[in-house]
Amino acid sequence: MPIAKLDGLQTRYEVIGQGPPILMYAPGGFDATLEKWSTQGIYAKIKPVENLSKHYTCIVFDRRECGQSGGRIERITSAHYVTQGLALLDHLKIDKAHIMGGCMGCNPATAWGVIAPERALSLVLYWPVGGAKYRISSHMRFAEHLAFVNQNGLQAVVDLVQKDGKPFGTDPRGGPWASVIKADADFAAHYAKQDVEAYKLIVIGWVRTMFDRDTAPGAEAEDMLRCQLPVLIVPGNDASHATSAARYLQECFPKSQYWDVPVSSQNEADTTERLLSFLDQLS
Repeated sequence: MPIAKLDGLQTRYEVIGQGPPILMYAPGGFDATLEKWSTQGIYAKIKPVENLSKHYTCIVFDRRECGQSGGRIERITSAHYVTQGLALLDHLKIDKAHIMGGCMGCNPATAWGVIAPERALSLVLYWPVGGAKYRISSHMRFAEHLAFVNQNGLQAVVDLVQKDGKPFGTDPRGGPWASVIKADADFAAHYAKQDVEAYKLIVIGWVRTMFDRDTAPGAEAEDMLRCQLPVLIVPGNDASHATSAARYLQECFPKSQYWDVPVSSQNEADTTERLLSFLDQLS
């Protein structure tokens, strides 16, 4: 599987199918690897890459800090994920693409609509994360990591990750750079030696930036309200994907289409038909 050096970080990606391009930000929270489009939850059921790639070029990749993609110790915002996606399109010599996000991948897809709308044909937001429970659980995950760092230090984080190999979403103690620590020995050595107090401020800043509201994160309402891209929103309905977050995005994007279908009715055939009917009118 190809790996490209983008913005100084390696990105593992795959291009599947033929036709107009769809850049796909994977679901999976802090383990957003390209495989999640076919193995995780609702996506294993609806098989978006398998079905869309019959008509479109699906560009799937490991988001930075996830899987085999690289990372950098900095306060990360949704804009950093947009930068990665833009660099991947540039690498593939693609001017514009449909931008699709699943789960936490909706954050950068949403941000794309206000940062680089000229590089997008449309936005597809499938099960956007959000809601009060999601914010609370996200803050608790980072707090657990910081408590582990306070008690044990950064070398203990490296030792834990290298021993167990679990991503941040599975074991919060390993922190948001766990996947990079596991995959890159040089990064792990640098991580362990950095100033711990400066590191804690970076982590706290990440939380305040990325999980700052009880609705869908990713972009400010005032910016989304000015976005003129066509947007398809498919709601989830659980503790991490509150339906209220999807409705909020419907309100904020002027040209949004909201597929008002309960999760239980989001089967493979109907979902594929709805996605294709939206994309086909714009390609």
